Amino acid sequence: MKIKEIRALGVNELEQKSGELREELFRLKIRHASGQLESTVMLGRLRKDIARINTVLKEKEAAV
Repeated sequence: MKIKEIRALGVNELEQKSGELREELFRLKIRHASGQLESTVMLGRLRKDIARINTVLKEKEAAV
């Protein structure tokens, strides 16, 4: 997800997206632990997307 796309979303949408990404990260971690995950690149991408969303959320909270 690009930062422009993230900044265009509202606070509620960002919180919802963050929850969805956290669930997906959890599922991927379980697959990785059981040896079923072929590419671990998605783990890093999801963590970075979650961090980007959290950063934008903090920026929007500070602006209010």
